[in-house]
Amino acid sequence: MTKTEDHIPNIVVVGGGAGGLELVTKLGKKLGKKGKASITLVDSSHTHIWKPLLHEVAAGTLDSHEDEIEYLSQALCSGFRFRLGKMDGLDRDNKCITVAPTYNDAGEEIIPRRKFDYDYLVIAIGSVSHDFGIKGVEQHCLFLDTTSQAENFQSQLLESYLRAHTQGKPLDKGQLDIAIVGAGATGVELSAQLHEVSHLLMAYGLDEIKPTDVKISIIEAASRVLPGLPENLSAATETELAKLGVSVLTNERVVEVTDSEIRTESGKVIPAAIKVWAAGIKAPDFLKNIAGLETNWMNQLVVHQTLQTTLDDAIYAIGDCAACKWIGQDQNVPPRAQAAHQMASHVFKSITLRLAGKTELPEYHYHDYGSLVSLGRYSTVGNMMGNLSKGSLMIEGFMARIMYLSLYKMHQVALFGLFRVGMLSLSHLFRRSVHPKIKLH
Repeated sequence: MTKTEDHIPNIVVVGGGAGGLELVTKLGKKLGKKGKASITLVDSSHTHIWKPLLHEVAAGTLDSHEDEIEYLSQALCSGFRFRLGKMDGLDRDNKCITVAPTYNDAGEEIIPRRKFDYDYLVIAIGSVSHDFGIKGVEQHCLFLDTTSQAENFQSQLLESYLRAHTQGKPLDKGQLDIAIVGAGATGVELSAQLHEVSHLLMAYGLDEIKPTDVKISIIEAASRVLPGLPENLSAATETELAKLGVSVLTNERVVEVTDSEIRTESGKVIPAAIKVWAAGIKAPDFLKNIAGLETNWMNQLVVHQTLQTTLDDAIYAIGDCAACKWIGQDQNVPPRAQAAHQMASHVFKSITLRLAGKTELPEYHYHDYGSLVSLGRYSTVGNMMGNLSKGSLMIEGFMARIMYLSLYKMHQVALFGLFRVGMLSLSHLFRRSVHPKIKLH
């Protein structure tokens, strides 16, 4: 790249999820505040919430407004700029992205279409649910890709309870039944949270509904829950789900979803008033072959081990939207928060080296530190050290819960620093002592 004497590089990061927000925060503090680069974050939402918490938002056990981060506030503190909007185009020849207009609830345009120039572009837009073209999924299922979708789920869930509590007649068959398609971490954790909700709402006065009136089912095409994790972890999780009364249907491939039921390839029919789709992910459709870049069947941008896209060294991809080889394994790096965290740190190092004139860039090596699955207040199970221990070092109970909570704290420390996270944690403890344990509106 040819630079003039007073040229300040433009670094644009698209997507303010776990990886994207950590990256712009580091770049802003290291380069933006010192005037060594212009750092810009582009996202279609005003706020950030850690995606692994969305199942808690959906269940109502977490109020998103208490844990969300305002991008504009984070930008002010960290030395980057935030621009609201959804990226919808890329011009590699002129090194710029286009961002679609933004409209208010009345349909009025409040922000026009814009272009942003870049010297380095990092695409970190995460993933969305993949319905695999199955009939009725888009029309009849709820999704948990965004905070607004999770809040919509919580609103529908509470409405269904309030309706059932005050209807003055016995519940209709299956009136409060919930079916979750997909037994990955999201589906499993959501089922446990929903079980907890059924007890909490009764405690808070909706006592016309008993927890036994709510049937929660998980439907999974694979032979076990958590199919991407070690078998001992799956077995322990299934045991805990059975204790909670969650019905687990494995080896059942969904072929159709209607307004009132889910149908599987084997002929099973699962009635459900609320249907949640958590069966697979893909990168957003607009990424497919964008500007001629190489993508895979999941719309992920294919990258070298440096996390640069295969056809353009000025463009990086991190997180769920990146297809990066997992060195030493016969698969790509899995779409997990720990991978996004590691990728953000790697790209931060890579860009700072390039700005210093270095041409030799480090390769990204994914380190699997294990997986943890929270079953609400009832249990937490997990395996530590990941591939280093072949998934055999399993933990449960209190220690697993502490480790699970520490993952979120690590994300917060990357954004705020240790002192502020300590103050936030203390504030959270005080809030819990006066606020209800579940969102009631």
